[in-house]
Amino acid sequence: MNNLKDLIRRNRSYRRFYEEESIPQYILEGLVDLARLSPSARNAQTLKYFISCDAETNAKIFPHLSWAGYLPNWDGPVKGERPSAYVVVLNDTKISDNYFCDDGIAIQSILLGAVEQNLGGCIIGSVDRLKLSNALNIPKHLKIVEVIALGKPREQVVIEDLKDDNIKYWRDESQTHHVPKRALDEIIIKC
Repeated sequence: MNNLKDLIRRNRSYRRFYEEESIPQYILEGLVDLARLSPSARNAQTLKYFISCDAETNAKIFPHLSWAGYLPNWDGPVKGERPSAYVVVLNDTKISDNYFCDDGIAIQSILLGAVEQNLGGCIIGSVDRLKLSNALNIPKHLKIVEVIALGKPREQVVIEDLKDDNIKYWRDESQTHHVPKRALDEIIIKC
């Protein structure tokens, strides 16, 4: 059953995928349509999207991404575990230089839609934006905000209780990815 809390719990940052499991373009277009229908500050709708689901274009995107800051000995997914699709989120500066919080809203909509289809994703903010823009021939007025990597997850990600205020995610010996979360009573402020 896909109730909202279940979708949110399953919506983790997946960084390894079954690369051979392709995602059709119409699926990506449907995910972007969820972003299009989401709220937008001032209803300005400044975000645009470059989608990729073919190996040649994916290969142009991958080298310009950094994958996991808390895993310093890991350079990102190896061949066969790389994303089978990407959504490059762009801000159209002809409309506005400020997209406020629209990127977070839109990306969450895309990722929840992906989870609903048994896909997973990872928001990547560590991007060599200039090199990626050049590699994809993105017009100068469209500025890269983030990149969403998508695919069928090849790893298990579990939520852990936060211990000793350590927020860093880690992988155990079986390569299960652990993500610590603060307790609900710690984040609700009672006055």
